[in-house]
Amino acid sequence: VQLQASGGGLVQPGDSLRLSCIASRHTFSRFVMGWFRQAPGNEREFVAAIMWSGGSTRIADSVKGRFTISRDKAKNTAYLQMNNLKPEDTAVYYCAADGGIIYSSMGSENAYDYWGQGTLVTVSS
Repeated sequence: VQLQASGGGLVQPGDSLRLSCIASRHTFSRFVMGWFRQAPGNEREFVAAIMWSGGSTRIADSVKGRFTISRDKAKNTAYLQMNNLKPEDTAVYYCAADGGIIYSSMGSENAYDYWGQGTLVTVSS
């Protein structure tokens, strides 16, 4: 599976941004797509993930209430809607996918086999 992330950019605090991740065609029945981020000097951390078939989502506590994840199955695309962005959201955002992750593992980086290139989000005034 190949993943193509896009949508990053420079925004001001309080602004919104939507990231997109397009996946190549696949036949996984338990496909999951997720977003992780890595700020300078920090380890990569989980942001959000969504189960393709049922739409169940998991959101990191650090962004809950501001970020949402959704998917368009017809377009094989997952979206990360980021609202009320803060300077601490500045990071390279990576999309990831796997063909069979259970809900409890959706937040684990090691559970994902496929990774896209990162897209940089900078939140600064």
